[in-house]
Amino acid sequence: MRHLLNANAKLALFVVSAGMILSAQERNPTQKPPAQALQVPAGAPVPLYRIEVVERTTPAVNYLHRSGASKVDFGGTPLMSSGKGSAKVESQRGVIHVSAEFKDMAAPSSFGPEYLTYVLWAISPDGRPVNLGELTLSDYGNGSSSKIEATSDIQTFGMIVTAEPYYGVTQPSDVVVMENIARPDTQGVVESISAKYELLPRGSYTKRGGFVPLRVSKKDPFELYEAENAIQIARLAGAEKYSQDSFQKANDALTQARRYQSQKPGQKPVITMAREAVVRAEDARVIALRRQSEEAAEAERQASIARENAEKQNAETARLNAEAARLRAEEQVRLRAQADSERIAAEKAKADAERAKQEAEAAALNADRLKREAEEARQSAVVQQQQLAAEAGRARAAAEDAERLRQEAERQRLKAEEDQAQLRQQLLTQFNTILQTRDTARGLIVNMSDVLFDTGQYSLKPGAREKLAKVAGIILGHPGLKIAVEGHTDSVGGDEYNLKLSENRANSVRAYLVSQSIDPAAVTAKGFGKTMPVADNSTAAGRQVNRRVDLVVSGEILGTVIETRTSSSSLQRQ
Repeated sequence: MRHLLNANAKLALFVVSAGMILSAQERNPTQKPPAQALQVPAGAPVPLYRIEVVERTTPAVNYLHRSGASKVDFGGTPLMSSGKGSAKVESQRGVIHVSAEFKDMAAPSSFGPEYLTYVLWAISPDGRPVNLGELTLSDYGNGSSSKIEATSDIQTFGMIVTAEPYYGVTQPSDVVVMENIARPDTQGVVESISAKYELLPRGSYTKRGGFVPLRVSKKDPFELYEAENAIQIARLAGAEKYSQDSFQKANDALTQARRYQSQKPGQKPVITMAREAVVRAEDARVIALRRQSEEAAEAERQASIARENAEKQNAETARLNAEAARLRAEEQVRLRAQADSERIAAEKAKADAERAKQEAEAAALNADRLKREAEEARQSAVVQQQQLAAEAGRARAAAEDAERLRQEAERQRLKAEEDQAQLRQQLLTQFNTILQTRDTARGLIVNMSDVLFDTGQYSLKPGAREKLAKVAGIILGHPGLKIAVEGHTDSVGGDEYNLKLSENRANSVRAYLVSQSIDPAAVTAKGFGKTMPVADNSTAAGRQVNRRVDLVVSGEILGTVIETRTSSSSLQRQ
């Protein structure tokens, strides 16, 4: 037990499956409903990722607080299979420091004219993307390697690299070129995450048309080109109309950066104002898209109100027309009813005269009919009296038959219960000659004490197998019996250990019973660990009693069925 505790105290490296949706804390208006992930057949050309959701398994690492430095590798995706890299991640006081380098990278513009750079992202388990910084390629963007020093305020994250139009983007594009790979010596807890990335599909920045690719040269700082790219993309997104203030500030920052460049080329103020222009332009783009979405929603709301008003007006017109038609119809009905009433009155007068004549004739006939009917009624009464007497006799015979059948059914039920009680007592006596057995509402519980197993083991001793063989012989002689094997332990040791030991012991007993020709479907096994003691665990004698395996024998032939028992430990483990 001490060995297990020491092992648990060490830093463990394990893998768990979880689901993670990559999204910002506030939904970016550029995000789209998810689509199916694009599959890349082996040997096929690299496809364009014109999708909104990319599904892949990405390892994320929990860099335990102040646990020292750890290393992870980076591997290229099908878009840039040659790319590779590594990162050193160190948990320091209040922050995670990331030092990474990459090589064999293609030019970002190879994925589209709007892409000028790469961005390293950290992805938290709750789906929050964090822009860790820009990966500017060596040799002024014409090289194939890059380095970065960055920090993260989240402790558990995975990392990916995407191609972007500028460094200040707030949501990753779908041009995912590299992702981190856990190494065998990676320190921390590795989580294999089935990630769903909500990404901007390629062409989102330029889908409105009018995008002019930039020609990047070494005469100006690279940040200046990123600023021009960001402002151009913001303009295409409608920022001039929907986010004038933020867009103007971005333009002002770019103008100031160009002024600094003309005065002191390549100096720090140029880069500072260019980066400020990028941030302002991204804010203006996001605000513009959000306001366009709000404007479209308002237009749809107004259109819905107009449709609703038109429907109400049409309904009112239809109601008035229906009311007028109803009144006209009622008047026509009244006039028709009046004419019918006058016609009926005339017909009635004629009919009354004819009826008076017929009634006189019928009176004579009726007297003769009544005489005949009286005789027929007398004869019918005699016949009915005879029939009722016969039916009463049949009813008495049926009642006697029903009582006889009821008594016979009651006798058979009492005999069945007596047979069940006799079989139950017989099995109780037989099982008690082998192992201690008690009769309960759940069935006959045959107790196998801890001494039938080696200490801390679940293999059956020879004596245990001999006793189980006898128990199996008795059970085979009574088809229809069910056996629930339940393993229990004392309170010594951890919950997980005791639960596993009790399960293994229960499964060993079940396996042996099945090997003795008992139907596997008639035997179940379950471990309860230390959750169901029958004695006080504070004493050695009580703990010995609690270390047991119970065989609950039940079935309809005994008048019982197996009930499902659960424990808090087994529920938590499931």
